Amino acid sequence: MDFYRRVAVVCREIPYGKVVTYGQIALLCGKPRNARQVGYALNHKVAGEDIPAFRVVNTKGILSGAAAFEMPGLQCQLLEAEGVRVDEGERVDLNEFGWKNTMDDALRFRDYFEQEGI
Repeated sequence: MDFYRRVAVVCREIPYGKVVTYGQIALLCGKPRNARQVGYALNHKVAGEDIPAFRVVNTKGILSGAAAFEMPGLQCQLLEAEGVRVDEGERVDLNEFGWKNTMDDALRFRDYFEQEGI
């Protein structure tokens, strides 16, 4: 369960107008092989209700979690409302819109997880 709490912490830090991959979240949570578990957490809302899950895409920048949203196209609409361009193939350019987290970000998360015991 602590992994899901970590997912929530990381997801709440995704900057406005940026996207992040499932694998990137897993890595920042200290579990680089748990990208599918991140997807599960977001799809089943076990990480919480106030998570900006629409900012999470697959490793190719494709809106692969779109089926988890209440209506078709909602993820795309929410991203475009933040200025994130989504192409016809429901893909986001990760070079332009991807969250380029730093080692300082990773260390800050690690320290927070240790402090909170998660």
